[in-house]
Amino acid sequence: MSRDTIHLSDDLLNYIRRETVRESAVLADLRRETADHDMARMQIAAEQGQLLQLLVKLIGARRAVEVGVFTGYSSVCIASALPSDGYLLACDVNAEYTDMARRYWERAGLSAKIELRLAPATETLQSLEAQQTEPFDFAFIDADKENYDAYYESCLRLLRPGGLIAVDNVLWGGSVVDESKQDAVTRAIRALNTKIGRDERVDNALVPVADGLMLARKL
Repeated sequence: MSRDTIHLSDDLLNYIRRETVRESAVLADLRRETADHDMARMQIAAEQGQLLQLLVKLIGARRAVEVGVFTGYSSVCIASALPSDGYLLACDVNAEYTDMARRYWERAGLSAKIELRLAPATETLQSLEAQQTEPFDFAFIDADKENYDAYYESCLRLLRPGGLIAVDNVLWGGSVVDESKQDAVTRAIRALNTKIGRDERVDNALVPVADGLMLARKL
């Protein structure tokens, strides 16, 4: 174990969440309801959601795009951090998951800020590029990993200079350093990490929060 990186035990993680995470009642209820879902592991961590909120505020984001909605936890975090005239384009393909997200967007008073597009995100992002839409300030990518590179490239083109991309699950449960893991998903994540680490179009940092969050700021 590296001497300059602390191991997050369960006790330390619980301490972080108990003492520093400000999870709203809406988010807490959404987390509890999602916990009963067969795919609950797809939900981001509470401390990760709070980090997304802080990043959105720090860069003064007004327009954001999310690739992968699931039950809406990250959408609520991002949209709540946008100004009153902010806009979040939420991309997903699953109506069942996003029906639950819509309920919580409504409860949080955020529905007017969020546009949901149910279609393959590659198509949605490509259509935005073709329309030469107004640039986005922030992008969060948390969807099918095999398409991560395509999502990254599209989001990078759609962002303004100084805009920020956050990519979830870039440590993939530790599989990125396990050479015995050669499945398509793990290889796609490894490849994107290496690419962003060397990408001269961005400043980057891999933050070891939750399952790993890659940040890339467009130059």
